[in-house]
Amino acid sequence: MTPSRAQAAVVRAPQTFLSFDYGRKRTGVASGNRVFGQATPLTTVTAEGDARFERIARLIAEWQPDALVVGVPRHPDGAPHENTRLAQRFARQLHGRFRLPVFEVDERYSTTEVLAAGARDADAAAAALLLEQYFNESDRAALAAKEQT
Repeated sequence: MTPSRAQAAVVRAPQTFLSFDYGRKRTGVASGNRVFGQATPLTTVTAEGDARFERIARLIAEWQPDALVVGVPRHPDGAPHENTRLAQRFARQLHGRFRLPVFEVDERYSTTEVLAAGARDADAAAAALLLEQYFNESDRAALAAKEQT
């Protein structure tokens, strides 16, 4: 998704985020705060359909995030595939239901990395990795923009 002005404002300020490693059957969830630039795996939502969004609504009520991050998978060469479309649809649904800014991050190899590291809950650990990746990428983008001014 292309960031709007409201989303750009969120990027600049210390904020709390929830991130999602979307899957058809399991969706990993992590929380993090830009101040520390770190994320913590929370849980894996195994429900589907409306039940999935009810569980996510409870997490949003509990954590009160200012924005959400969704991992979007792609082929190794960057080409989209069926799960790319599904993850992007999930991101749009999150935005539509919860009216929070939603940022997408490339999730190629995130699950592979956390499995190699021996994560107990690979889905939630992948969500944490995605959120830290988002923090790093947005910090680099902000720095590059600042250097251009």
